[in-house]
Amino acid sequence: MRLYTGTGDDGTTGLFGGERVAKDHPRVMAYGEADGLNAFLGFAAVVCNDAELRVVLEELQRLVFQLGADLATPLNMPHESKVQRINSDDSAALEAHIDAIDGANAMQRSFVLPGGCELAARLHLARDAARRCERAMVALDRTEAGAVSSEATQWINRCSDLLFAMARAANRIAGVADVPWSGS
Repeated sequence: MRLYTGTGDDGTTGLFGGERVAKDHPRVMAYGEADGLNAFLGFAAVVCNDAELRVVLEELQRLVFQLGADLATPLNMPHESKVQRINSDDSAALEAHIDAIDGANAMQRSFVLPGGCELAARLHLARDAARRCERAMVALDRTEAGAVSSEATQWINRCSDLLFAMARAANRIAGVADVPWSGS
């Protein structure tokens, strides 16, 4: 199978189910942001030497791919049953990771500047990508009411929280202090 098809040369792309839309359609923007988030997760994973954090990163990558498929598949389209949608169990799993990882971090007493060790900085980039994805999902749902499930919206919100906890954990593991924001 060839990598290029030429079908997108006119500025459109195909959704799962066959519908063609412009490449700047809010649905394409939303699943494109999910793809970007996945790339940042991979960027973090390549420098992650902590086994627990690495397992969570790999789980997140699989779920972000699932989120992208969810976002690329409008409801009631042909073959919709082939797509596994993000569900409340997925959010519950992230909450369990947040509780476990953040429970080992020092109590947060102020806002924290992104950075620290290399892994923490990369996780902060992934967290920012998750927030961009969330905004694109909200924009899609505003354009097409009901296009994004409440479960997917909740999941992406928990994803960014988890990445923040993981960034703080990466600094803790590396022996690097978080830098508090002091606001001047």
